[in-house]
Amino acid sequence: MTELVLASNNKKKIAELQKLFDSADIGDIKILSLHDIGYTEDIEEYGRSFEENSLIKASVPASLGYIGIADDSGLCVDALGGEPGIYSARYSEDEGEADDRDAANRVKLLRKLDSTPDGERGGAFVCVMSAVFPENGGFVVPEEYRAAEEHTDFTSTDRSRSVTVRGECRGTITREEKGEGGFGYDNLFYSPELNKTFAEATAEEKASVSHRGRAVSVFVKILAHIISESIKK
Repeated sequence: MTELVLASNNKKKIAELQKLFDSADIGDIKILSLHDIGYTEDIEEYGRSFEENSLIKASVPASLGYIGIADDSGLCVDALGGEPGIYSARYSEDEGEADDRDAANRVKLLRKLDSTPDGERGGAFVCVMSAVFPENGGFVVPEEYRAAEEHTDFTSTDRSRSVTVRGECRGTITREEKGEGGFGYDNLFYSPELNKTFAEATAEEKASVSHRGRAVSVFVKILAHIISESIKK
């Protein structure tokens, strides 16, 4: 059995990845959490990009001898120069405490876009999935799948053992919240592919076009290839 450690304790993410790897037909794959391997410390995300933060997180299990995997995601708005970006989850922290951080983040975003014309409110949800393989594990990442040198240099990660996959979903930011589902910025993000906001969409509809769905589907195929080639050796 090959064990992969997701640098998270999110049970929904673990179950999603487990299902995808099970369908990849590459033998027994088990997705573990940080809790499963006894890691309880906070991981400092000091990166400048989604790629760097996801590599930082995936490097933690890899340093303990496991295949580490991680994701980092957020909303990037064109008119704001890519904000909130890697700070999406804590966008409004500079404005003080909030009982509902997601709601406070949305309020700040709408305020900053208040004078932005409708035709200039484009943006994208971004998700980057990363994998870092352990030293002396016999895994070598083919050149075409390796993380960019600028990101591995910054995070001091070995390129030959590192993978990053980026998924994006383009849309526009509405002027008011629409829909009751989803989380974060979903009720402000209008998807032209779905003709509704993410918060108005079903979970299945959202997954069919989402940044995370796109990144994960490619990521699983790449890891399946690398693991299969390692098993053959």
